[in-house]
Amino acid sequence: MAKLLELQNSTFETLYMLFISGTISLVFGLIFGIILVVTKEGNILENKTVYYILDKIVNIFRSIPFIILLAAAIPFTRFIMGTAIGTKGALVPLVIGTVPFFSRQIESALLELDKGVIEAAQSMGSSPIEIIFRVYLKESIPNIVRAITITFVSLVGLTAMAGSIGGGGLGDFAIRYGYQRYQNDITFVTVVILLIIVNVIQGLGNYIIKKTTH
Repeated sequence: MAKLLELQNSTFETLYMLFISGTISLVFGLIFGIILVVTKEGNILENKTVYYILDKIVNIFRSIPFIILLAAAIPFTRFIMGTAIGTKGALVPLVIGTVPFFSRQIESALLELDKGVIEAAQSMGSSPIEIIFRVYLKESIPNIVRAITITFVSLVGLTAMAGSIGGGGLGDFAIRYGYQRYQNDITFVTVVILLIIVNVIQGLGNYIIKKTTH
């Protein structure tokens, strides 16, 4: 009974990390992704300096393995959150690890838009802000939803990995019981729950993509 209660709490912790870190990552990732697109050479707010700097920063953080990032971010995490363990301690590295990934996903999604649509908007006198919101974002909704779906599926795996340094959630639960105490049934149940979460995210994403594709 105690393990069942702990399993429920661990599942809640995973969903909590997924929602909080995912929401923050989506906001910053969307902003950075848009900046990468509009400042790219030949686009509406071309700025080689801004693009170069942001592009390199995203590349650097994307190249760091998440397990190393978890350890490297401990001092910064402790400074921001007051602790480097538990679900609160996992949020900062989760955001740092997810934002660059989502930024690239958004960049790819927006760059798929036909340039003719953008040129038509420019010819009608639309400002850069209007083009960003009324053309890039509005016309790319299915691709953006696809990017969000991929990011959240990836984030589920990262939340599980955060358990390796006491980040809480299902990953921590599986390590403490399934790995350290050789209770394979715990590992199996944990994997099943994670698979259910992933399939719910994927199914919801596919449904929204289908409804928004025109």
